[in-house]
Amino acid sequence: MTHNYKRNDFFHETSIHIRFRDLDPLQHVNNAVFNTYFEEARISFIQAVPELRKSMNQGFSFVLAHLDLKYIHPVEYGESLIIGSSLESIGNSSVIGIQALFSNNDKLKAIAKTTGVWYNTSSKRPARLPEIDNAERYLFKGSRNG
Repeated sequence: MTHNYKRNDFFHETSIHIRFRDLDPLQHVNNAVFNTYFEEARISFIQAVPELRKSMNQGFSFVLAHLDLKYIHPVEYGESLIIGSSLESIGNSSVIGIQALFSNNDKLKAIAKTTGVWYNTSSKRPARLPEIDNAERYLFKGSRNG
């Protein structure tokens, strides 16, 4: 199985710092912590999209509806981590996001694909996404295998 993800295929990058408490008994980052890393990167990505950031300030947010996470290589303490984030598609009230976690020398460590539903925190119901100017700039630019 090959994975052709490259850092420059993503609209946004987030640096992640490994904490000692993130490690499991094998001295690797625990598998459950990967989701936290991807979540931090998703939040940073949302803040980089002006229309989403503005709508969040008005009481809207994403609710994670689905997560597909592929572990490719273990992450060890001391590695520098970068997560690339983009959108794969934009619907009326949901988006499909694509993310890749890279370490030293741009080695691919994990891939996450998510479905997020735009949500009105007051009515506690799904909501229509705000219009996003030039939305295609946020879309993933690469090709994927595997």
